Amino acid sequence: MASLKDLRNRIGSVKSTQKITKAMKMVAASKLRRAQEAAEAARPYAERMETVMTSLGSKVVRTDNTSPLLAGTGKDDVHLVVVATSERGLCGALNTNIVRAARQKVEKLMEEGKQVKVLTVGRKGYGLFRRTHPNLIIDRIDFGGVKQIGYEHANEVAEKVKTLFEEGAFDVAWLFYAQFKSVLAQEVTGQQLIPVPVAEASGEGEMDANQAVYEYEPDEEQILNALLPRNVTIQVFRALLENSASEQGARMTAMDNATRNAGDMIDGLTLTYNRTRQAQITKELIEIISGAEAL
Repeated sequence: MASLKDLRNRIGSVKSTQKITKAMKMVAASKLRRAQEAAEAARPYAERMETVMTSLGSKVVRTDNTSPLLAGTGKDDVHLVVVATSERGLCGALNTNIVRAARQKVEKLMEEGKQVKVLTVGRKGYGLFRRTHPNLIIDRIDFGGVKQIGYEHANEVAEKVKTLFEEGAFDVAWLFYAQFKSVLAQEVTGQQLIPVPVAEASGEGEMDANQAVYEYEPDEEQILNALLPRNVTIQVFRALLENSASEQGARMTAMDNATRNAGDMIDGLTLTYNRTRQAQITKELIEIISGAEAL
């Protein structure tokens, strides 16, 4: 059984940890609002851009002048998996869930005989992926010193992906990140980034966003050459913003749970301390009484 001194030290240590987790929860809560507003503000534009590009992918007639970002390379042999995670931990299972979904995609592609390459965005993703598939990682991008994610950071990632595509390093690119739903829920999302996925016909006869007819001015090629590279950057920007909000929400929940668990542990240790102290006092009293009776 632990001594009273050991129990006091343990209680003090847990109380110190509880103060840290409580402070981290408050910091995450203060950062969450701004991150959530940024993610929700970028979401409609990114979703609409993706919808338009997907619709165009199914309606534009492929020619020799069609951008490869829309038409693809004509092959499906090499896949690039972009895994976007956070730079810091202590946010529950957020990063683990993202990496797990990316690993499942990688393993499925490899079972189909495809060659897979991995680009990690975020320090945690690189560390987790390196444990199981170190030979697949071709590059990493970290934003450890960045306080707030901006468009320029997404553009850095997008330019890296587009450069690899222009060099013929891959045929298809996938992007994995966590979409923010609420403080308690973050949904891991995987989407095809390059080439633009082809929309499936709804077959209901009603005109929806994917069945719309587009007219181009000044011309189709010029507009698509401007929109397609921007779409890659926008989708990456959305993923980074969603990840940032998801990270703060997950950290807030994790630190709240840690604070509660620390409180329960302090209560248990305090009860054990009091019982041990009472047993020790009772033993000393018995020894004193026994000694007095012996006299």
